[in-house]
Amino acid sequence: MDFHTTVERARRLATLHAENKPLVLPTIWDAWSARTAVSAGFPALTVGSHPLADSRGAEDHEGQTFQEVLAAVRPIIAAVDVPVSVDLEAGYGQEPADLIAGLVEVGAVGLNVEDTVHSDGGRVRSTQEHAEYVAGLRAAADKAGVPVWVNGRTDLFLHAKDAAGVLDAAIERLRALEQAGADSVYPVGIQDNDELLTAVIGAVGVPVNSTAHPVKHDLERFRRLGVGRITYGPLLQFAMTEAMKDAIRPWRP
Repeated sequence: MDFHTTVERARRLATLHAENKPLVLPTIWDAWSARTAVSAGFPALTVGSHPLADSRGAEDHEGQTFQEVLAAVRPIIAAVDVPVSVDLEAGYGQEPADLIAGLVEVGAVGLNVEDTVHSDGGRVRSTQEHAEYVAGLRAAADKAGVPVWVNGRTDLFLHAKDAAGVLDAAIERLRALEQAGADSVYPVGIQDNDELLTAVIGAVGVPVNSTAHPVKHDLERFRRLGVGRITYGPLLQFAMTEAMKDAIRPWRP
């Protein structure tokens, strides 16, 4: 994909975030699911690390190398004419500049980066370390001349036994990511908790991303709460898995 097209798609992704409240990015994993989502009317997509890994017989949690991920997402991005973001877990051990260079080369215009470093024993980055990594991504994207959309994710709620007990720490981290240049922030694990979602949304000035199940959740609820961006994580693929089982089960021997 040429550089001009990549820049235009990046700008389009930013415009879509501003125009849609919330912007729903179906989480896809191959060219077929990407084309299906676009044909259903969605103007942008995101590739999920979990469903991508499953589709390739690999493990999530950085069970693939960065080069393997790039090779897998290249044909997905080429298959559609809409902006595509990519979940890059904690960065696959790459320096921010290398991460941005690889993304831009395959035509991706957004990324998701989390603070659980599975390739390093599953440790969780400190607030400062994660913010510095996001700042590095922002600087590298600016230098490359592509306004890559950076979705800064934290897993603090996901790891906590009491999610409410880490609210202050999570807000501090999300604010640090915003200040570091994240275009949106993603507190994973609170999609069913109105109180926590509302608190986080009120604490930052950028769109807040929430996970959603395409069948079990309600778009209007997320809109009412003020969620700015919705992705499905692995839940769309899970729903498709159950639908496939239901379709073929009557034909089993």
